[in-house]
Amino acid sequence: MAQVPQTFLDALAVRTWCGLALRALGRVREEIDAINVYPVADGDTGTNLYLTAESAATAVEAVFAGYEQGADGPSLADALRAMAHGALIGARGNSGTILAQLLRGMAQVLAAPEAGDAPHTDGTGLRLALRRAADAAREAVAHPVEGTVLTVASAAADAADGAEGDCGRVALAAYEGARAALAATPGQLAVLGRAGVVDAGGRGLVTVLAALVEALTGEAVPEEPHTAPAEPVACPDAPEHTGEGGPAYEVIYLLEADDAAVARLRERLDPLGDSLVVVGGDGLWNVHVHVDDAGAAVEAGIEAGRPYRIRITHFAAGDVHTGGQRPPRERAQRAVVAVVPGEGLAGLYADAGATTVLARPGEPPASGELAQALRRAHAREVVLLPNDAELRHTAAAAAEQARAEGVRVALIPTRSAVQGIAALAVHEPERRFDEDVVQMTSAAGATRYAEVLVAERQSWTTAGICQAGDVLGLIDGDVAVIGRNLTGTAETVLDRMLQAGGELVTLVVGDEAPETVADRLEARVRESYLAVDTVVYRGGRQGSLLLIGVE
Repeated sequence: MAQVPQTFLDALAVRTWCGLALRALGRVREEIDAINVYPVADGDTGTNLYLTAESAATAVEAVFAGYEQGADGPSLADALRAMAHGALIGARGNSGTILAQLLRGMAQVLAAPEAGDAPHTDGTGLRLALRRAADAAREAVAHPVEGTVLTVASAAADAADGAEGDCGRVALAAYEGARAALAATPGQLAVLGRAGVVDAGGRGLVTVLAALVEALTGEAVPEEPHTAPAEPVACPDAPEHTGEGGPAYEVIYLLEADDAAVARLRERLDPLGDSLVVVGGDGLWNVHVHVDDAGAAVEAGIEAGRPYRIRITHFAAGDVHTGGQRPPRERAQRAVVAVVPGEGLAGLYADAGATTVLARPGEPPASGELAQALRRAHAREVVLLPNDAELRHTAAAAAEQARAEGVRVALIPTRSAVQGIAALAVHEPERRFDEDVVQMTSAAGATRYAEVLVAERQSWTTAGICQAGDVLGLIDGDVAVIGRNLTGTAETVLDRMLQAGGELVTLVVGDEAPETVADRLEARVRESYLAVDTVVYRGGRQGSLLLIGVE
């Protein structure tokens, strides 16, 4: 723990700050969720801030763990870079993404090369860091709106600018300035005034700043609700941002891309929706946007660079609130959560109303990530589609976590994304839960699945010995065909699958497959198999060259 009270900010103080902020956000998470009405009344701002802070704290702890006991430990720059990077890669939602940029802005000042390897910073350094944090957050938002966390951050920086003394005094001034600005937010943003609440993201930032004061002074600031009066606030001059009736999906992903590509990405995403926030730098970015066309938002990322950890959330219908503190968002009755292997399928599943978790090659999701997706679905009943036989235990663990939290979860043991597509095709939320699960399970079970990929090394298979570079055709998980040519191997696999009959062939084509393969397979089905239909989807970077389903 840091030596407190102290006059400076060092690596130990950063570590303490992260721990205190995480615990404080945990205490007020539900309160912040309950007042979340802008930009979308989805009741998850507190949770998103907590998860972002958790990622930052975990990264800082990892840096300290890397030093042997008795060693000097990390520098201030090491701790700040870790905190900012952890927040960036773990940022959730609009508020979490902005918090990540605030922390990055601080690191840009205090961990800059020109700052050297100073063991700590004083009040002047902290003032400069808070100013850069507020400016960086505002620059990251496509269309800044007053009465939000951006306003609160700017007020904190303004108050810090006028403070004299050590880091503790500067932090306290920033906290008081943020607190006063937060109380004024209902008069700046009409949707907050009508609901009689303060901005949820700003409320979270005040909590984070309170933790910074405690880390530097050793004294906790009084915890009291930072909410507006329950009566609606009249704000005739405030802009009309309702926070209601907006786009249907939230899309978030990490992106590896250069600055020029990200500039083009901003221009591409801006007309697609709203709440566009792009944070990061040095080749790694976190992209957040609300859109109606989730697939287009993901495709824009693919054009810009390499998107991964893609999360697409389908906003459930929210309640309309005319005054008073907003109660927790009403849960939807039923939702579907699915693991998908590629960006294209993520968009397809999202368009069907599912909450998705992307599984990149070699990067399967952990049970905690699946459990969080089940929470994001925010429904009383959830159907979970793991779409991979290797994820059955991980998915079962996530389902148990959700059940312990009062959610009814049905795990359908889909072993391929094409089985998941078949299950989604018969999904009817209006049916009784058990009946819906039975129909979805039956559709998935009636779908044979195959994939075509390239062998990475020589190995024994159920079809013989394959060499590196051979094309493998797997049917129901087992190698059935070893070939030299993708199209020829795929045709052989398809013929074997259709020998047992079928009415519908689903083809999911990966980015690395030739453009002609889908046309060849569609033509083969038309010519050789009467009354069999074919549907083709683009899967993006999905690991396999081709996925095939036969129903």
